[in-house]
Amino acid sequence: MNFRELAEKTEGYIIDRRRYYHANPELSQQEVNTTAQIIADLKEMGLEPKTFESVDAYGCMADIVGAMPGKTVALRADIDALPVCEETGLPFASINGCMHACGHDCHISMLLGAAKMLSENKDKLKGTVRLIFQPAEETGYGAPALIRAGVLDGVDAIYGAHIWNVLEAPYVNIEAGNRMASTAEFYVEVEGLSTHGSSPEAGIDAIAAMSAIIMNLQTFVSRNNSPLNPLVVSVGKVEAGTRWNTIPGKAKFEGTVRTFDKNMLEEAPKVMSRIIENTAAAYGATAKITKFRWLVIPVINDNENLVRIGQNAVKKLYGEEGLAPMMTQMGGEDFSFYMEKVPGVFGFIGSHNPETGKIYSNHHEKYDVDEDVLKRGAAVYAQFAYDFLAE
Repeated sequence: MNFRELAEKTEGYIIDRRRYYHANPELSQQEVNTTAQIIADLKEMGLEPKTFESVDAYGCMADIVGAMPGKTVALRADIDALPVCEETGLPFASINGCMHACGHDCHISMLLGAAKMLSENKDKLKGTVRLIFQPAEETGYGAPALIRAGVLDGVDAIYGAHIWNVLEAPYVNIEAGNRMASTAEFYVEVEGLSTHGSSPEAGIDAIAAMSAIIMNLQTFVSRNNSPLNPLVVSVGKVEAGTRWNTIPGKAKFEGTVRTFDKNMLEEAPKVMSRIIENTAAAYGATAKITKFRWLVIPVINDNENLVRIGQNAVKKLYGEEGLAPMMTQMGGEDFSFYMEKVPGVFGFIGSHNPETGKIYSNHHEKYDVDEDVLKRGAAVYAQFAYDFLAE
């Protein structure tokens, strides 16, 4: 089948669906109307979607059963949005205080486009294509919940993709090795002794202690970790103080850890606790990690056969020049949980195009994509599924 031609014919539908979902975003674990509309879109194709009430999750799945028996391949798209106020100025921009600032509206529409192409040609399919529209990727809740609901039962392989601003449009990246990192969130509380700003000697400055802790945490990366191992420790929020002339006795901050080293899943909180507690003690204060949670594990394309099928799918559609390399990303993705259970591969669809002003990163309030690339993402979804089943 010529999925490139089919995608061209389906492009109007894909763009229309993208604009609808972009204008109507919903946050993680709140995707009520999004799920209802996806179900309606799938039913229009003659499919029978199923939901996930058993695990208290929105989203849905549907099977496209081919005319010939065979394996089952899953295609996944995430559907949740972010608490970002949109500033794109698009005529279909969100106005509800949320935004599809990470391109999940594109993932929905690309998978719907692939579903339309595959369902209209299921007489040529050998096996089953399982469509997974997953909620709550941004919180790391969605994939584990759907796995508990049995979404991978009977699945032989899974493919997922992310539209990505680091990669130039309209290229596709499907590459072996480390792709996206483990992601942790951590929270720290510092306890000192408050005093008047005019007599600092009478107290223990929680701000000074917190500042030193934050700086010293970087020695975890530079002096407690091999330079050959990618590791990021970033603090994104700090809180301290009540007024300008009072030295606070309490402070707190929160941040993230990113790595591909699975040994760090246990090691990171231990090393960080040591640095945090001992630095605080040097200032006469105390401090502790109140919460440390790994949200996702790393996405690593380590199945050579699936990488080959994915790359060949792109080459069939757009030639060797349709593929492009891309650096390993330290962002996280809960697609990794699917890959822990069944063979999987993860790709990226380029959306960066300075000529059309598509220069803002994922999660930015002005993030937008070249809609020309959506048909490519849909075509790769369909071609990958078809080729995997054909083998």
